[in-house]
Amino acid sequence: MSQGDIWLLAAAAVLVVIAGLLVAAETAIGRVSRSQCEELRREGAKNVDRLVSVVDNRARYVNVLLLLQLLASTTATVIVAVVCVNAIPANTALAVLVATLAMLVVGYVVLGVSPRTLGRQHSGRIALRAAGVAKAAAVVLGPLASLLIMIGNAVTPGRGYRQGPFATAAELRELVDQAEADRVIEDDERQMIHSVFELGDTIARELMVPRTEMVFIERDKTLRQAMSLGLRSGFSRIPVVGESVDDVVGVVYLKDVTRRTFEHREAERTERVESLMRPAFMVPDSKRVDELLRDMQAARVHIAILVDEYGGTAGLVTFEDVIEEIVGEITDEYDVGRPEVEHLANGSIRVSSRLHVEDFAELIGSQLDGDTEGVDTVGGLMARRLGLVPIPGAHVVVDGWTLTAESTAGRRNRIDTVVATPPESGLDDEQDSASSSQGADLNGESVEGDPGREERVDV
Repeated sequence: MSQGDIWLLAAAAVLVVIAGLLVAAETAIGRVSRSQCEELRREGAKNVDRLVSVVDNRARYVNVLLLLQLLASTTATVIVAVVCVNAIPANTALAVLVATLAMLVVGYVVLGVSPRTLGRQHSGRIALRAAGVAKAAAVVLGPLASLLIMIGNAVTPGRGYRQGPFATAAELRELVDQAEADRVIEDDERQMIHSVFELGDTIARELMVPRTEMVFIERDKTLRQAMSLGLRSGFSRIPVVGESVDDVVGVVYLKDVTRRTFEHREAERTERVESLMRPAFMVPDSKRVDELLRDMQAARVHIAILVDEYGGTAGLVTFEDVIEEIVGEITDEYDVGRPEVEHLANGSIRVSSRLHVEDFAELIGSQLDGDTEGVDTVGGLMARRLGLVPIPGAHVVVDGWTLTAESTAGRRNRIDTVVATPPESGLDDEQDSASSSQGADLNGESVEGDPGREERVDV
């Protein structure tokens, strides 16, 4: 090996070291956050403002550092290949193989593992020192990096990335998956973080309570009726409608009704819901959930009415719906686990509202068919027979059996269990007919009573 070859190997070694430093700088700048910059400022570090400007335009500087790193590593690889060919002139293939294996090991250790580990472990300090180099390199090589990105996008099928694909949210997701694999975080924490990312890809209609399951009240109902509906349904915020469910004019809060009726007892019969309702927060049902969450926070509301493309009411979304999308199903101390079928002492049967219609029919010896009824579950069967959204206390007779909506569960207060009473223990036909009207009417709250008598709210 000649002295010239030795100098070439020394130059290659220097280039590899430079490439390693550039990899560490690229990793650190891609990882450092604004909070770390503020922490460095509190510690008295210099040139933090320069680092902040780099973080604000992270992609540009990362791309330039990547270009420099590739330039240094590629030049080092070519130099080593030339030296190997000079050292083994009789067998060029062997020389290329030796150069490839040598640079593979060096590149994996010096460029792949060590600098990236340092860049992640000491991202703040390394990024602070590399910020000046990155800004200077961006001035000189920024246009070239942008040109190369444009060329790459031009030869890549599909839509490219304007600033290059080198710094994306996908990298952060991969870091989260790796952290879970290394047992740094738990699996449920990993799922929660991914759920936050997915909020931007989720639209409001995917989370909404559809209009067929909404409980609402008409604007001309009394505060007493609103109080009764709130207590029976379990909802503290109820949409107020005008002519139909597509005409949502506001939202009445049970807290407001309670305060008003406590301070003025006569108001529960003399005042109407529209006097206490608050403005409805209306959003299109195609709105992204992350944007909806920010808008609801800014407006300080917990319920949003979703409007479809034709201007009709599609459903509603609550603040809890969005949070539940991140953390999973939310239950409270009133939610208890129940068996799907429970035989009671008096011959009645308590079943889950989610029990399939065919299974329920087999249980009571009936010929019910889900396809014929157009429903799948016992809860859906009750809603179809009633023509109302069933709430606790609602009754309906099915093949002689009296089905009674019993309890609610979950954050949406949906009916959880139904008690099926056999014919010999059921109500008489007149009582069954009257009780079948108990529910949240799809056209507003039902009220029966004669003038001058106390109103009875059938909800």
